[in-house]
Amino acid sequence: MVLPSEPEFEQALYELTTSLKAFIAANPEYQKALDIVQVPERVVQFRVVWEDDQGKPQVNRGFRVQYNSALGPYKGGLRLHPSVNLSILKFLGFEQTFKNALTGLMMGGGKGGSDFDPKGKSDNEIRRFCQSFMSELQRHIGADTDVPAGDIGTGAREIGFLFGAYKKARNEFVGILTGKGLTWGGSFIRPEATGFGLIYYVEHMIAKACPEYSLNKPETLVAISGSGNVAQYTALKVLELGGTVLSLSDSKGSLIARGGFKKEDVEGIQDLKLKGGSLNSLKQDERFEYHEGVRPWTLLPEVHIALPCATQNEVSKEEAEALVAAGARIVAEGSNMGCTMEAIEVFEASRKAGGPVWYAPGKASNCGGVAVSGLEMAQNSQRISWTTAEVDAKLKSIMTECYKICLDAGSKWSGEEEVEGVLPSLLSGANVAGFIKVANAMKAHGDWW
Repeated sequence: MVLPSEPEFEQALYELTTSLKAFIAANPEYQKALDIVQVPERVVQFRVVWEDDQGKPQVNRGFRVQYNSALGPYKGGLRLHPSVNLSILKFLGFEQTFKNALTGLMMGGGKGGSDFDPKGKSDNEIRRFCQSFMSELQRHIGADTDVPAGDIGTGAREIGFLFGAYKKARNEFVGILTGKGLTWGGSFIRPEATGFGLIYYVEHMIAKACPEYSLNKPETLVAISGSGNVAQYTALKVLELGGTVLSLSDSKGSLIARGGFKKEDVEGIQDLKLKGGSLNSLKQDERFEYHEGVRPWTLLPEVHIALPCATQNEVSKEEAEALVAAGARIVAEGSNMGCTMEAIEVFEASRKAGGPVWYAPGKASNCGGVAVSGLEMAQNSQRISWTTAEVDAKLKSIMTECYKICLDAGSKWSGEEEVEGVLPSLLSGANVAGFIKVANAMKAHGDWW
């Protein structure tokens, strides 16, 4: 049963259930699959005791939600952030299950992490935390069981410490974590994959809905939130193609570049974030406007493409209305569940009315990251390494197929009559297509009948 204390999970479940109404009405036997798939196969919770630089013991909570293994080993990131709790990890693992299904690769869904905050910690403190965390997690994961990855707060440094701790505890060198260093099992394009994949997906949306706003044109105005890995590489890919990036943000505020960010600006922000800095340190630069405590969505008078790339529920109803008023044509999530339910209703209402906005949910548009994680797993299994060009070509192919699957399922199962000029619901398409694939595998395994 869903508990009242799990609002993020309730939101994700509501979104899926609502999207599935037409499909379930036509195929009522799948209601049983829906009842079963929403319950995780396993939830592991444990304490993590580590020593700070003053020699004092500190304690955090560790989690791993192993949601569904119908399509392969559990696959999903490890989030290190003070906000981490079971509701957030259940929502992320639930979303991950269907996101992974949309990639076409053999991956189940999972998520994990801790309420540990790496910010302000020394490298030695982070190393000691990671070693303690993995001393317990290693009992529950494996190359053919559960393959975690990075997430918020878990970058290359943390993955290295975690992998070393696993290798020492288990005395084996296997593809147990993805996001590894290139010299010890990592894949080219993995850091870039979520941001690049988002743009590859969006390019298909633009081609169908509004080709006049091609990302090859500097007149195409793109708003991006966040300034972490996903936002950075999303911005760099837009700039590489020729579009104009107007915004980036972090937890303290938004940075607006009316004339557009340059490649070197984004690379400077990458360096700033690696050192733990904030965007407010750039407010003295006359080329930028800094807005304390505000997300970028209400700050721009004109926007064509809006890409939330920070965290969950980062676009509210009011901000969605502001984006519609600013002329947004495409809204695609680089973050997981980046829009509130109320914001999604604004975008979907616009679409149904033949209006300007076409919305793509994160489980489809941001699946490029986990897709390349799956490709890293494949390379590890074969003890080989593909070139940058090979991985990028596979990523483009996966995002193209994901878009087509979502478009087809949205056309068939949105429960809407076909109306000329009205685009299919990618929200319904992503949810229905992912659910059908997982449910059919579960049925084949005897998990429901």
